[in-house]
Amino acid sequence: CLRQWTRTPGLCVTSLGTFSPILSPSFSPSGNKRVSVTVGSSSVLTCPTKSNRTMVTWKISPKVGGPCTLGYRSDQNKTDRTNCSDSMNWKFRPDQDPALEIQQVGIAHEGNYVCEVVSTEGNFHETYHLIVLVPPRLTLYCDDHGNPVCEAVAGKPAARISWVLESSFTPREEGHDNGTVTVVSKFTAHGSNVTNATCFMSHPAGNQSNSIACQPSGELPFVHSAFKPCLASCAHSCSF
Repeated sequence: CLRQWTRTPGLCVTSLGTFSPILSPSFSPSGNKRVSVTVGSSSVLTCPTKSNRTMVTWKISPKVGGPCTLGYRSDQNKTDRTNCSDSMNWKFRPDQDPALEIQQVGIAHEGNYVCEVVSTEGNFHETYHLIVLVPPRLTLYCDDHGNPVCEAVAGKPAARISWVLESSFTPREEGHDNGTVTVVSKFTAHGSNVTNATCFMSHPAGNQSNSIACQPSGELPFVHSAFKPCLASCAHSCSF
């Protein structure tokens, strides 16, 4: 079709008067706003706040699946979407606030998000790199030799495990097909029949700690657990 190009890269106006977003290739997140979101939650990404907007286009390039676009044109009061799932939509009416809302964020939503605005003030854009966090599940148990073993299961990114006393065991990582990682660390102590150890797990989605007393004789161990989400200071304990 015949196209009349605007000054904004990636936007064109067809001879029929409708606009067609032109997708850009994936780009490096360097210089973008990095936004971290916990899996299962919702996220809202904002556009440049400008008056008299004539066109708004969200260009989305996820790591998994194909690109998609959401568009709005004010002179026709018309919205358009291409290949976007139902979980991605305008947060409000785009003529009032063109923010993008992502509901029930999943690992597949991770990627690059660009909002391009054409207004009477000029052309503007905002770029984001969305990072999806998956909280790992922390488990602590005694192996057959009475050594404490700490596992941070299926986290994204990989968790960091440390012990109150320095351990002679190097943590082992196991990657999964969905991008999550399980980290396993075993604490080895010598010269004692009872091993008391505390495992600390650090992760952007929340920190946890477990304590355990391993009994080589086969008695049931005692485990103390504490969970501390980011930006919070609460903790609770439980026994197994």
